[in-house]
Amino acid sequence: MAEKHLKDFIEVPEGTEVSIDDFIIKAKGKIGESTKSFENTGLQIKKEGNKVLFSISGDLRSQKKLLNSFLSHFRNMIKGVNLGYIYKLKICSSHFPMTVVAEKNKVTIKNFLGEKIPRTARIYDGVNVKIDGDIITVDGADKEKTSQSGANIEQATRITGKDRRRFQDGCFFIEKDGEKIR
Repeated sequence: MAEKHLKDFIEVPEGTEVSIDDFIIKAKGKIGESTKSFENTGLQIKKEGNKVLFSISGDLRSQKKLLNSFLSHFRNMIKGVNLGYIYKLKICSSHFPMTVVAEKNKVTIKNFLGEKIPRTARIYDGVNVKIDGDIITVDGADKEKTSQSGANIEQATRITGKDRRRFQDGCFFIEKDGEKIR
């Protein structure tokens, strides 16, 4: 039986630079730059003009899933470097007044539920955090780093061993990339 070979391409918008070095793709745009590695996947990547060609060979069903995942990752990179990703979190404190401070690569939450030791959340490189009143805005060009930084802030204020209906303090996502949640 002959081996199947799947191909697809994505056009690179004007004003976006894409470079391919082995299996590492770098995209650079107005907002910033993003890098992604596609090693050990059997994927072939080529740049022809303003198109990036992706091809993969093997079992049709599993390889199609893999190819579509890579295409989604690359689309996210292109969107991120041109438009960026923005996540908003709300600071909710009903029992104790909480102080949230954004530093270089971390966010510090002081006096959470009256705790003496401050809680910290890691912020990845290339991600900006702004605090305006009770709204935390996390933005960046890389979707994975930006969303994980926001999730780190939310997880830093996670409460265990208490009734969540009564203890509703914390930092919670209210908007993910322009779409309101909750």
